[in-house]
Amino acid sequence: MDKILRIAVDGPSGAGKSTIAKAVAKKLNIDYIDTGAMYRAVGYKMLQKGVALTDIEGLQAMLDDTEIDFSQGNIYLDGEIVNDYIRTPEISKQASDCSAIGIVRKKLVDLQQKMGESKSVIMDGRDIGTVVFPDAEFKFYVTASAEERARRRYEELIAKGQDVTFEQVLTDLNTRDHNDSTREITPLRKADDAIEVDTTDMGIEAVVAHICGLMGL
Repeated sequence: MDKILRIAVDGPSGAGKSTIAKAVAKKLNIDYIDTGAMYRAVGYKMLQKGVALTDIEGLQAMLDDTEIDFSQGNIYLDGEIVNDYIRTPEISKQASDCSAIGIVRKKLVDLQQKMGESKSVIMDGRDIGTVVFPDAEFKFYVTASAEERARRRYEELIAKGQDVTFEQVLTDLNTRDHNDSTREITPLRKADDAIEVDTTDMGIEAVVAHICGLMGL
């Protein structure tokens, strides 16, 4: 790919953003950056270090000493692969809570923007098209019904051996939707120039083909 291409993929929890973005990255041979995993990594480190959401001074000190990177499908937190530690309901809640804190968002947005300065990337999250890359070459807003998103997340958690009910997952998802869309700092919203893609009745391959077709790639 001759020029740097930045593709922004936003949308609510469980819409399939990460799976779709990974598949598009593979097809286009560009880097995939999972911004949600970055917030999960910060939430995980806060719990590990015992840093409270209200301890802004302690949180800033922790952030100043935090490195997050991606390589070959793995997320590294301070040099350690943390893929398997950051996908629990507890970490999901912590990620949503800490993503509403200004200093956390500033740290991670700075890291994300630097990643897109020197290479082509596809990034998924809540504010990629509105805040991180407002001038991205392509923007997509990927969504699906709450029930379908909860079903996908429920099956994913059950497959990992976690003891959850569908109702519990749906309640957690609705709570996260509300928190993400009503928070003061960069709430989840569709960028004015983003193309909406509803994945409720679409398989992954169909969505990837649709998105690549819309980009003419």
